[in-house]
Amino acid sequence: MALNQKNQPIDNPSLESYLNLQYPVTLYPDAEGGYVAQIKDLPGCLSQGETLEEAVSNINEARELWIETAYEAGDTIPLPSHEDSTNTSLLLQLPKSLHRRLVEAAGKENASINQYIVSLLSQSGLG
Repeated sequence: MALNQKNQPIDNPSLESYLNLQYPVTLYPDAEGGYVAQIKDLPGCLSQGETLEEAVSNINEARELWIETAYEAGDTIPLPSHEDSTNTSLLLQLPKSLHRRLVEAAGKENASINQYIVSLLSQSGLG
């Protein structure tokens, strides 16, 4: 039986409630090309892709499989960590070629690079 912080019994959340949780995702370029995506709150939940979009799609699939496997095994599923919600900035180190492609794509959309990246992330299901 699961207990809350006051050691009172709580109902076990459904699989669907775990699948609907929003976990922070870390994305970084892979030295051999493409991108790596990781959910640090879910140990071993790691994926990769040739493009940012593919890496995000793959990590979302990996997150679902991780949670489903842990749920079926009766393992503890960690809740998402929440960093200081007042910090809304993000510092990224991008390869020059990717930065150039993002600037060009943002220009075609008449958007800043920040707006364009936020748009890409929103379309991926992370936003």
